[in-house]
Amino acid sequence: MRAILEDNFASIVVAEAGNGTDALAALDETFDAVVLDLSMPGRSGFDLLHEIKHRHPKLPVLIMSLHGEEQFAVRALRAGAAGYLTKSAAPEQLVTAISKVIRGGKYVSETLAERLAADVGGTAPESPHERLSDREFDVMRGIASGNSVSEIAAQMHLSVKTVSTYRTRLLEKMGMSSNAELTRYALEHNLV
Repeated sequence: MRAILEDNFASIVVAEAGNGTDALAALDETFDAVVLDLSMPGRSGFDLLHEIKHRHPKLPVLIMSLHGEEQFAVRALRAGAAGYLTKSAAPEQLVTAISKVIRGGKYVSETLAERLAADVGGTAPESPHERLSDREFDVMRGIASGNSVSEIAAQMHLSVKTVSTYRTRLLEKMGMSSNAELTRYALEHNLV
């Protein structure tokens, strides 16, 4: 990705970070945009996105993730991302997306644009997981990945009681009664 950006943008400075903490520290310098992976080690990608937007509200964040658009793109855009790309996107799409978000625009693929239009028109059915808050969504993904409530709490820097409350609420919102149901749903919908 570094080579693609350096080849297509004159006098660009590219910085890389291996985890969320390093990414936040790197943002003490001035950048035109951030390309963020939702699956970085440490903090959840959505938690990191919220923190970046809190500290640097005008800084555009382009999500580039292994996860497909249908699972995460709308949630990322609602959380403040300026665009969403999958890692399988062509290099030209990355260049187009970066150019667009740096100019203050939003980048979505043609497929995602159609889905957003259907959402606005009220014709697209809402999946149960789309009703979850970002924290509830992260807890669901943690449970579906086989993590205990205490492991999820440590990863999210929350108390065990808070994570248990999120678990209770998300099970209620999704009309489920067990971690097994939740895990099956998450696997069927490629959320982990």
